[in-house]
Amino acid sequence: MIKDILVRLERDPSRDAVNEVAVSLAELFDAHLTGVSFADERVLEVSFSELPSNVVRTIITEAESVAQAAIDRFAQLSEHRLSSVAHRLIDDSSQSPPKAFAQMARCFDLSVVMQPDPSAWSDDAQTIEAALFESGRPVIAVPYIQRQGVVLDQVVCCWDGGRASARAIGDALPLLKMAKNVRVLTIANKDSSDLNECRGLEIGAHLARHGLKIDVEVTSAPDVDVADTILNWVADQSASMVVMGGYGHSRLREFVLGGVTRTMLSSMTVPVFLSH
Repeated sequence: MIKDILVRLERDPSRDAVNEVAVSLAELFDAHLTGVSFADERVLEVSFSELPSNVVRTIITEAESVAQAAIDRFAQLSEHRLSSVAHRLIDDSSQSPPKAFAQMARCFDLSVVMQPDPSAWSDDAQTIEAALFESGRPVIAVPYIQRQGVVLDQVVCCWDGGRASARAIGDALPLLKMAKNVRVLTIANKDSSDLNECRGLEIGAHLARHGLKIDVEVTSAPDVDVADTILNWVADQSASMVVMGGYGHSRLREFVLGGVTRTMLSSMTVPVFLSH
């Protein structure tokens, strides 16, 4: 059961839909919700290290004020909707916000982060990656076009028979049990074997034993990228959430997002539940 949720608060009020998603999740599970806001002090001090100290202090104070405003908006939204809520403002310059957030997320059931806006710089991409690979906990990435809370009308579980997708479906079980309909989607392409269909049926049967109403779907993608096929299928079926494994590649002992995960996170139109 999901009883403890962490959300990264956005500095830009136009991106506060992540708060609505997190609050609606907490309402759904009667869970505690913690919002964390970063003043980005470390970045500012490095970027403006040559400026006079009083100028740097003014910039940092303004950054803290913006971070506090994000907390105030979060508190106002959650005040009359949640029985257990907390917030934290982080201005510790000892580590980057993505790393600090990932470390915090280890002590929560689930974290919620906004998708980066492609038209503006942010460290949200690094936050999602850090939370996914360093926290050991699942993360929900919220599309920047999101305008409402979480909807569980139709949840799509992407299944390839691998470890990451098995972990994601297992972690998502509390959400799947709340969903009106759950579909297991397997992509058959030139690298697939006939076992894909059997695997889809097997995980479908497993979920059915948990009391879920399951549809198993197999779609072909002989010449199209897997992520694009998933995105097109999700749009065609009016899915409201995607559950998938977060895939990565090891590079000098650091994880970077794999191709399918990266494409999904850059082009998603519904929240994506990720586990690694």
